[in-house]
Amino acid sequence: MTLEDPSAVDAAGIENETGFAILTIADSWDWSDVHAHLSAVQKKLNAYFEFIESGQIFESYPAAKGRKVVIDVVGRFPLPAAAKEFFDRASKVAAELDVAIRCRTFQGTIGDGSGPS
Repeated sequence: MTLEDPSAVDAAGIENETGFAILTIADSWDWSDVHAHLSAVQKKLNAYFEFIESGQIFESYPAAKGRKVVIDVVGRFPLPAAAKEFFDRASKVAAELDVAIRCRTFQGTIGDGSGPS
């Protein structure tokens, strides 16, 4: 999944601390090509907005009913200024759907790429 497949929801769950329904976007791309990266993120966000707005979220993930929905963008690399501006604008669009967007950088380790341990 991730940005390579804009039509797929990467992960969904209920956040223990808040009870929010969380839809995660897993962003493993670096920011060497900011334009291409933002274009891919925008496609993914638009697909998530459609998933929410159409009600498909509740068909696919019934536990989300009656909960605040948050799109959690989890990246491997810190956001450049252009991305922060993009997410500020995207958050305004999301708010019209009563959805929040939050962005964070993954703080854990992903492994050395050598396969399962």
